[in-house]
Amino acid sequence: MNKEMINALELKKSYGDIQALCGVSFKVPEGEIVGLLGPNGAGKTTILKILTGYLQPDEGSVEIDGLDVVEQPLKVQTRIGYLPENAPLYPELSVQGYLRMMVDLRQIPVNDQLGCISEAVYATSLTDLLTRPIGKLSKGQRQRVGLAQAMLHKPKLLILDEPTVGLDPTQIVEIRHVIKRLSQHSTILFSSHILPEVEALCDRAIILMNGEIKADARLSEMAATDNAILVLQNSVADIDAALRKLDAVNKVEKLPAADGYFSYRVYGKPGADVCPALLAAAAQHGWPLRELRRDARTLEMVFNELARPEALSA
Repeated sequence: MNKEMINALELKKSYGDIQALCGVSFKVPEGEIVGLLGPNGAGKTTILKILTGYLQPDEGSVEIDGLDVVEQPLKVQTRIGYLPENAPLYPELSVQGYLRMMVDLRQIPVNDQLGCISEAVYATSLTDLLTRPIGKLSKGQRQRVGLAQAMLHKPKLLILDEPTVGLDPTQIVEIRHVIKRLSQHSTILFSSHILPEVEALCDRAIILMNGEIKADARLSEMAATDNAILVLQNSVADIDAALRKLDAVNKVEKLPAADGYFSYRVYGKPGADVCPALLAAAAQHGWPLRELRRDARTLEMVFNELARPEALSA
């Protein structure tokens, strides 16, 4: 089992009368890419600032790589690479000049500086931009410079706050590739309110709403349901009634016809494996089966379910 890179316990944080975090707890094992997902104002940036030592929680504790963030902030920060939503870059410096300044600020030994810069430049595909002033770069290129500075000291943990916000589709794909490459050597926690971003990069998501964690699971677990999609080649009389008679079936929903076929969403009873029951029934009754598959929810469906007023008030 991988060791825990992040261990956050009962974090609370208020800004005046606004409760930003309401007892948030989560763990991130070493080597994972985890998406911190939620609408604007959910508390994502507050969590990241607490993890990096920029803010102190009102209550609760955080350990990074076994070190308490509040008690040992400098030691923790040597293990973290951080890219805030608006990277603090210097437009008048060249990419190379900026990275040289950052290795000095990171107190990387002189003999190691060139190697660290070279690795970061290669990982973020900045080789052709080294002599360009940062102020002349596109937003996507500046984001890559920000990622390069975050990884110069080979951190165990990379924390990225909305790394693709404001980028065009091509730039988003570039940054995704960079993050995937960086994950080979670092644990990554990144915040986003863009659902496809989390689906494209993460195996696990933490969904935050109104300062509380509403879901924390692997994407495959969030997508799993007890339901199935049944597609028939031809119409079958009274199939709804026949399906409802099956012990594993809770209810049946007819779906819009697609390509002339007849589709149904069959809701299984909790814990029941409905697909084998449907396959057996199709064979028994001679239904013209075209497709049978387990139904799955998208991350958008999960998010919308959690965002319903009744879910938020639960």
